[in-house]
Amino acid sequence: MIERKFISQKLKEFQIQEYIGGLLRGTGYSHTEIQRTPLGEKVIVYTTRPGVVVGKKGENINKLTTVLKKKFKMENPQIEIGDLQEPMLDVNYLADKIASTLERFGSNRFKSIGYKTLQNILDAGALGAEIVIAGKVPSARAKMWRFKAGYLKKSGDIAENFVQKGQAVAKLKSGIVGIKVSLMLPDIKLPDKIIFHSQAKETTPEVKAEAPKVEAKTEVKEEKKEKPKRKPRKKPEPKKEEVKTEAKVESKAESKDGNN
Repeated sequence: MIERKFISQKLKEFQIQEYIGGLLRGTGYSHTEIQRTPLGEKVIVYTTRPGVVVGKKGENINKLTTVLKKKFKMENPQIEIGDLQEPMLDVNYLADKIASTLERFGSNRFKSIGYKTLQNILDAGALGAEIVIAGKVPSARAKMWRFKAGYLKKSGDIAENFVQKGQAVAKLKSGIVGIKVSLMLPDIKLPDKIIFHSQAKETTPEVKAEAPKVEAKTEVKEEKKEKPKRKPRKKPEPKKEEVKTEAKVESKAESKDGNN
């Protein structure tokens, strides 16, 4: 019995979200949150254009509250409007925006719409994004066009639990066109990201520059101390030519005496 009760509550919340999404389509609608309070059920509608959602003097809000009471049997629904802080990182808003622009301008400008939306997503700080447009675009035969950029996980725990995915449908003259947007938020911690210890331990450049200079000075001083003392010079020996001349003079003198 308890399981059936939980399933019925979740099914009711899903139906309310689908109804509000179809009713506020093309007004910058993102998603709806339902919170249970002691006074009743609080319905928070997130959109980028709160003035359009509220209407003149709250006409749209009053109509929505009556529908929630009669159709979905809510006792005291309290509707509030929430603003999106970063709409370019909200997949539901992006998918709805692409669908509304395709309905407004047609399927001939789908490439410019896809590339422009992709660039806006990356400029907002997303790690990676992918936009898939499937249907009779622009020819009569159905095709699938894929626009992607950055780093995006396709499998594993990150792809299933942390990659944001949103879908929307554009109703054109040629037929129904499906839009799917998936992106990775900038605050995701990836398990395969490598951080080097050299980057974490930063040293000041002054210490690096001074260290080798001090070592060079000490080495020079040690080399000066270790230089050997100069040896005393030896007296020059008489040259062999002088000895030869003396011997020649003596031989000449002896020859003169013998002749006499």
